[in-house]
Amino acid sequence: MNVAEAIESRRSVKGYDPQHRMSEAEVKRLLSLAILAPTAWNIQNWRFVLAQDAELRKEIRKVAFDQPQVTDASLLVVLCADLKAWDKDPARYWRNTPQAVQDYVVPAIGQYYRGRDQVQRDEAMRSCGLAAMALMLAAKEMGYDSCPMDGFDFDAVGRLVNLPKDHVVTMFVAIGKGVKEPWPRGGQLSLEEVVVHDRFAG
Repeated sequence: MNVAEAIESRRSVKGYDPQHRMSEAEVKRLLSLAILAPTAWNIQNWRFVLAQDAELRKEIRKVAFDQPQVTDASLLVVLCADLKAWDKDPARYWRNTPQAVQDYVVPAIGQYYRGRDQVQRDEAMRSCGLAAMALMLAAKEMGYDSCPMDGFDFDAVGRLVNLPKDHVVTMFVAIGKGVKEPWPRGGQLSLEEVVVHDRFAG
């Protein structure tokens, strides 16, 4: 399956085979691809909480409007972000680059993020969104369906996964063997409506 086919065939599937299990190798492959998703300054601020304990998933489902994919999908990834990743030994993000690059980039990371809480949070959302799409496309290529989710109590989920104070929950991605056809596409807007050439009309 090529990238275009994965994009065109990926749908948000709600019904999964609860008996299906993904192998450790498959999960590792998915995550190995997800961590290639880009992040600003290469700070790699996403954190992938794999909710694998059955009881934990039942508790998460209770605070996710009882959506069945939370417990039935083979894999539930709670995508979180470390808001302070930029300040945690940032030299390691650039350790494989020439020293001149490190000397320029590493101090600039702190200069960019320090004291800018909203920027840190915005970065978390962007980064996890990119990682989620990488997860879903990789899953599709591997023959799995997926569903991005934000229909849950974020604070409650944070408590259930023991979220550190400097982290934020951004979304879920459920992945597994779909057993229910997705609804027809609701209706894509035309390119003419969503593409702006140079400037919005005044």
